[in-house]
Amino acid sequence: MDIKIAIKESIATKTRLIEDGEVIQKIGQAVQVCINGFKNGKKLYLCGNGGSAADAQHIAAELSGRFNYDRKPLPAEALHVNTSFLTAVANDYDYTRVYSRMVEAFGSEGDVLIGISTSGNSANVVEAMKTAKEQKMTTIGLTGENGGKLAGFSDVCIQVPSDNVARIQESHILIGHILCEEIEKALFPR
Repeated sequence: MDIKIAIKESIATKTRLIEDGEVIQKIGQAVQVCINGFKNGKKLYLCGNGGSAADAQHIAAELSGRFNYDRKPLPAEALHVNTSFLTAVANDYDYTRVYSRMVEAFGSEGDVLIGISTSGNSANVVEAMKTAKEQKMTTIGLTGENGGKLAGFSDVCIQVPSDNVARIQESHILIGHILCEEIEKALFPR
């Protein structure tokens, strides 16, 4: 079994994260974008596929529910949770439009969209980010090391320094928890 190897690889990826000043700076920028959006009465949307969809839903739940302590809920939503909409758009148009249609329907100028894709090339996430830019939303990408197409449509692109999907996803949820913690502390100081 390669259990220890997997743990060591995860630690190594997180060590590269902490040593990469540009990544740390971009995480800080993403935190500030979200704080500013919430302070201005805007909403946060998130999207991804598979494990990245799970991360999107997890982060949205931490913000709209609670994270470390009781406080007012924040308007954050993962775009895939309306399965009737998702399957209708996938059937009537195609799967690449499932998130962009939702962004078009609900996104407003100043809202924030976080697109999560380990490759940075998930077509439906890229299309959502394009639509968000057209609607003057602020976009944040969470990707792997090369950023893929998502980097070009992100106001802030946080590129995890790895090409291993599992290690990237582990880092994405760490970054998501950092976002939640910093947003909560800033907006609801104890």
